[in-house]
Amino acid sequence: MKVATKTVRCFHPTRPLKILSSGFTGRLLASLGLALSLSIIGAEAAPRSHPIDTIVLVHGAFTDGSSWAPVIARLQARGYHVVAVQNPLTSLADDVAATNRVLRRQTGDVLLVGHSWAGAVITEAGNAANVKGLVYLSALVPDSGESAGDLLNRLKAPMTGLTPDADGLIWLDDAKAYRHVMAADVLETKAAELAALQQPIAAASFAGKVSHAAWHDKPSWYLQTKNDYALPPQVQLAIAHQIGASITSIFSSHMSLVSHPDAVANLIEQAAREAAR
Repeated sequence: MKVATKTVRCFHPTRPLKILSSGFTGRLLASLGLALSLSIIGAEAAPRSHPIDTIVLVHGAFTDGSSWAPVIARLQARGYHVVAVQNPLTSLADDVAATNRVLRRQTGDVLLVGHSWAGAVITEAGNAANVKGLVYLSALVPDSGESAGDLLNRLKAPMTGLTPDADGLIWLDDAKAYRHVMAADVLETKAAELAALQQPIAAASFAGKVSHAAWHDKPSWYLQTKNDYALPPQVQLAIAHQIGASITSIFSSHMSLVSHPDAVANLIEQAAREAAR
């Protein structure tokens, strides 16, 4: 009795492989299909990096935690757990302590975001084990053993025009001055509201030195604001390059978190995804 044969080309186009019967062929293909299915299941079961879903926001000088409200609304709508720190702005150590208290309350990995002066704060607080990435918005980012004042002097951009009062506090509570320096692209009424909410910062804060700069060990992202009258854009760019950050540039005033909340939220989400890899 003759056994039916079928030629199947497999692996090598010039070497036909003879399979004894169509029934055997079916069983072989079924086995291959099962193996492929198991390999796919195995790939899906393999451990994958978990996305960071907790964002801690740290405000800078002349603002408070409410300045993050537009960004918070956008991030919460995307499913993130968001917490805004309320800095006392009395010293670098005090602001770092306030940030660390919030970090200790979080479960899982955290993306830490700092605006302006808070760049110095998150550079120190970012050493916490649960912080996986740092996002800087037009921020001051000192190196290890350096203060924010040291940084500005090194970059030949010392602070000018801001004089502390008898209590050693620097204020920016005049609505017109506030809008010019901080929020030139914000509606006048909104700038006046921000000026009313502003919190003065102790001049001594700028002398507080970072012990170890977290950006040496953790990935960082930097948002450069090109229409900024508080921290010159070229100084921001020099800082971003110094720390090896991934840089995004937008045409915004210093208060990008108010005037461009979509761009800020998008950058934070991008960083949260990339830091989880």
